[in-house]
Amino acid sequence: MKKRIVIYLLGFVAVLSSCSKSFLDEEPLSIYTPDNSLQTSIQYQQATNNLYNGIRNIYMGNINLDTYFGLYYATDFAYNATDYDPAAKLNAYKATMVPSYFIPQGIWTAYYKIITNANLIISQLNKSTQLSDADKNSFLGQALFFRAYSYNTLANLFGGVPIELNELAAPRYDYVRASRDEVYQQCKKDLQQAITLLSDINQVTDGTVNKQIAKHILTEVLISLKDYDGAITSASEVINFPGLSLMKSRFGRKANLPGDAYRDLFEYNNQNYSTGNHEGLLVLQTTLNNSASIGDQTAWAIVPSLTGVRIVESSSKTKMSIMFNTKFVDSISSNGVGWIRPTSHFFYEIWTPGDIRNSTYNIVRDIRISGVPATSPDYGKWYVKDGYKDKVQPADFRDTIRNFYPVIRKTSPSAGDFVSAAGPAMLTNTTNPFGGFLLNGASRLFMQKYMARLAETYLLRAEAYLGKSEKQKAADDINALRNRAQATPASAAEMNMDYILDERLRELYMEEFRAVTLTRLGLLYDRDKRYNPKSGLTIETYHNLWPIPATEITQNTGAVLDQNKGY
Repeated sequence: MKKRIVIYLLGFVAVLSSCSKSFLDEEPLSIYTPDNSLQTSIQYQQATNNLYNGIRNIYMGNINLDTYFGLYYATDFAYNATDYDPAAKLNAYKATMVPSYFIPQGIWTAYYKIITNANLIISQLNKSTQLSDADKNSFLGQALFFRAYSYNTLANLFGGVPIELNELAAPRYDYVRASRDEVYQQCKKDLQQAITLLSDINQVTDGTVNKQIAKHILTEVLISLKDYDGAITSASEVINFPGLSLMKSRFGRKANLPGDAYRDLFEYNNQNYSTGNHEGLLVLQTTLNNSASIGDQTAWAIVPSLTGVRIVESSSKTKMSIMFNTKFVDSISSNGVGWIRPTSHFFYEIWTPGDIRNSTYNIVRDIRISGVPATSPDYGKWYVKDGYKDKVQPADFRDTIRNFYPVIRKTSPSAGDFVSAAGPAMLTNTTNPFGGFLLNGASRLFMQKYMARLAETYLLRAEAYLGKSEKQKAADDINALRNRAQATPASAAEMNMDYILDERLRELYMEEFRAVTLTRLGLLYDRDKRYNPKSGLTIETYHNLWPIPATEITQNTGAVLDQNKGY
């Protein structure tokens, strides 16, 4: 008798068989297949949860860390601060951003896994007989959203990519690339259908895909298709939705303590709609002390290594170690290693006086020395203002690039909250000096995280207005954010793409995947060349698109999968 062997792994399905009559095919009774594991509402919910988990893994760095960091650095925002060899750094970007590099491969794989799982749900829903129409619409809308979101990201980074819309019953080796516009058109189609199926944000539980996040992503897709009128309409429907608004006043757990409204957006447990934050469009969920939770690995990577700095005293020329003790570090950040080092353009060139996004509650630019005896003349001195930063041992490349730079607070909770954990399996905690939880290792941060906020919808609509040369309307949208930030208003004459990109840095630093934004606009080369002291040295115009991973090309033996030009 002819046997049918079904392999089911991470949403990929391969069926190995040859011609035989269907009544001779064995029915699998003791293994899971899509046909027998996707029937009830609970089973479809579990499959849909896997889509959220795939996105959460990407946004919180639970794919290969260097792969994840590649979405932030080698941009105008930041560079990789772990490259200490002055000779090697001269050729780092051109030498590493090649088709065999693991970063494009890791991102390609992560998003195509989500697409494959979404295709599986969409296909099986067409066969479903046990779901209510409401459940079927909900699951279909969410799957279409995640498929469109993933294809949009891939098109932004790589240009045209293969489009697969079917549940795979066997491995395929004959993919060809669709054009970039064809991918965007498919995203548009999926999102428009999803919008008809999804509920409004005020009708779903926290962290659930809704009409407004779908319209937000549709806005970006329509801009890429140069449908600026459509993008303005889509963005306006989000901005004008009565259940959404920019958070302009103090709110949440620390509203009665020193701070500002922008800082409140990133305080622990202030992100969800149910807690009164009506700015987040989709908030990725995670929970402390839950073994299934995923912690965000961003905080320790963006924070400089504050646990010790070696300096040279000008009088004696002897090395001295200035330590910043654990209590101090916990009060402003998690333990830091400084892998993602923001550029001088971000830290020093884009800000105007009074902008609360650059306040001491959000970016800490000077710190007090606290890890020496209280009797020491160095105790309590300011590291920058009192000149200690200038005494860093110049021959030690690590110290000059990783051990101190302004501390971005956005990815860290305030004193009094838990800081982080070594991982979801390590649940033993001790009480930290500020009354929260400090879990062993301090490498993951258990806080909800925005996929998108309403603030970005304003920025996208400003981009669409600029595409129509309606500069005053673009300035009005920019000023909706600058007014909230108490910053100097922008003028219509200032409106160009550079201004919008700088405003995105001011508003969305450490939220947007900066590499995706710049490749979408074809400006990765231009902005890196001007502002990145490392990748800017060797970046070429062809780097405006990432390379198609080499393994995808070599394994695609049934057709030619073209490489991007220049690689």
